[in-house]
Amino acid sequence: MIDNTQLITLGHSPDPDDAFMFYALAKGKIDTGELRFQHILQDIETLNRRALDEELDITAVSIHAFSKIHDKYALLPCGASMGDNYGPMLVAREPMALEALKGRKIAVPGRMTSAFLALQLCIGEFDYAEVMFDEIPAKTASGEFDAGLLIHEGQLTYSQLGLKLVVDLGVWWHERTGGLPLPLGGNVIRKALGADLIKRINGYLYESIACSLRERTAAVDYAIEYGRDLDRDLTDRFVGMYVNELTLDYGERGRKAVQLFLDEGYEHGFIPEKVNVEFVESN
Repeated sequence: MIDNTQLITLGHSPDPDDAFMFYALAKGKIDTGELRFQHILQDIETLNRRALDEELDITAVSIHAFSKIHDKYALLPCGASMGDNYGPMLVAREPMALEALKGRKIAVPGRMTSAFLALQLCIGEFDYAEVMFDEIPAKTASGEFDAGLLIHEGQLTYSQLGLKLVVDLGVWWHERTGGLPLPLGGNVIRKALGADLIKRINGYLYESIACSLRERTAAVDYAIEYGRDLDRDLTDRFVGMYVNELTLDYGERGRKAVQLFLDEGYEHGFIPEKVNVEFVESN
């Protein structure tokens, strides 16, 4: 008997929202025919860097990083992480005005993250050090850095370390754009896979997200394994922030936000070339 199995590599972060999103695929709840998905869990900046070399068939990436890989990867219409009037947070040990950040060292989760680009748009150039995202809260609280840029669950737990909010970049973006969500992450797929396979895989990813939203209790139970320092209620809250209707499809607001975010990055000199964002067609 001929084995026609085709392996598809799927990269995503080891975080509750991504785990929730891919619950149905990981648990074999979707019939994918001869396709087998190999889940590769790594932090978002590592995935961003791997995408530069086109190492994975499908991967979560920062929208900022998409500006550097749009020639190799297409942006899928499902799988977005959008901060709708909330998002990455800049925190410090003491209350601090944005103007006071000049000359201070800020810990960031990676230069290609959307959080990094959003902070650049907010305060301009700044002194920074790249730090693993889950180490930033403690290293900021210890005084190793003057401020820390938080992504993932650190947005919900920073106050436990006595840290103070300087700016919520999702709120800042929402106010300055007249209500648009802040585009943070998305799923991309190698263009080399071809249009037919891309459309088919997009359908499976959409089905996985929709299944998790329908079977929320079971999907959260699965996702909680990936929630560092989060109890079930906080895991459910965090998942709800980043897996919702905008995750099923960016919609008009989401698409507009992505284009504006990258346009502003280009206009301010933080992205080297203008990107005309194109999405894979929805199924």
